[in-house]
Amino acid sequence: MTDKVKYKKDADKISNLTPEQFRVTQEHGTECAHTGEYLDNKEDGIYVDLVSGEPLFVSTDKYDSRSGWPSFTKPIDGNYIVEHFDDAHGMRRVEVRSKYGDSHLGHVFSDGPKESTGMRYCINSAALKFISLGDMEAEGYGKLLSLFNDKK
Repeated sequence: MTDKVKYKKDADKISNLTPEQFRVTQEHGTECAHTGEYLDNKEDGIYVDLVSGEPLFVSTDKYDSRSGWPSFTKPIDGNYIVEHFDDAHGMRRVEVRSKYGDSHLGHVFSDGPKESTGMRYCINSAALKFISLGDMEAEGYGKLLSLFNDKK
């Protein structure tokens, strides 16, 4: 099965989104700072696109940027991320979207930790679903368990 078939914009999932999740993922919205469900999540696991299931970020790359949104130094696989220039709100930013789900995720900035990638993927919790390490195999993400080999 190719990724294109496995991961897609799912109309059923979209119809079941909360108003906030719909506003963020489908209408290019931003959740209020310091309100996101995953801002303070410290559990091991991965974050996937709420609409398509694409694996986006791993908890080991998450850090406290003090921005008010979950922040990551890099995506799991850059092939699942699409970046576009965003000139809205009078500033030039780089929007981050999921490739197959086409969900608005957030923005990426070059002010991340210098000891890592130097990037800050500032992501809305409302665009994500968290899959805990213990549930990854059952949820179909077993191939990504190797991301945690250093923690064993």
